[in-house]
Amino acid sequence: MTAHKEGDPTTLNRLYGRSKGKPLRAGQQGLVDTLLPQIAVPLEGEVTAQRLFGEDRPLHFEIGFGGGEHMAFRADMLPDHGFIGAEPFINGVAQALTHVSGDNGAHAPIPNVRIHHGDALEVLSRIPDGSLTMLYLLHPDPWPKARHAKRRMMNDGPVEMFARKLKPGGEFRFGTDHAIYVRHALMVMQRHTDKFEWLAKEAKDFQVRPGGWPQTRYEHKARTVYGHEVWYFRFRRK
Repeated sequence: MTAHKEGDPTTLNRLYGRSKGKPLRAGQQGLVDTLLPQIAVPLEGEVTAQRLFGEDRPLHFEIGFGGGEHMAFRADMLPDHGFIGAEPFINGVAQALTHVSGDNGAHAPIPNVRIHHGDALEVLSRIPDGSLTMLYLLHPDPWPKARHAKRRMMNDGPVEMFARKLKPGGEFRFGTDHAIYVRHALMVMQRHTDKFEWLAKEAKDFQVRPGGWPQTRYEHKARTVYGHEVWYFRFRRK
């Protein structure tokens, strides 16, 4: 496989980027060894709320949850909903497990989260169509070089899958601090206006963080260290 192969993340069948960073601390490794198997998404078969949580409930899916701060915040805010997060970076998975387990006693464990260490699209493909209430793609790798644009999650193949998996009226949230990615993503979404309605009436609607959308450490660093603007996009499934 070469960097110039045609396609997008639904057809490339490959994860790019790091899968691990610095060695995990003992406590993090313990959570990976003990908690992750308890809350991991099954590796085969349909992925449904009934199967994961023992009952039908609104289902949320986060692609590439980073350190899991947003996922944990949302799951704690909506205890009657079910949350699925997928992340290939083991250090991010370990950090998310820390949040889910209660942040070392800072708060109660968060029971309504299930985690997949690996490819988000593989899990998403096993969710029945029309099942998701919310789908999140926050600060994905922008792959800024033109020859790498096919690696971007905001491409036609993934967006078509997002549309299939969301319920009518379900919401797709996309956030980024990368100007090139904003332009690319909006061009892609413009090709899918038959499926999605952009929930923005004026500029402040995508320049100001909506309620219930927490600021993560990544976003804070983007603003304060790198001086980046951050954009928040909400799209409703028609």
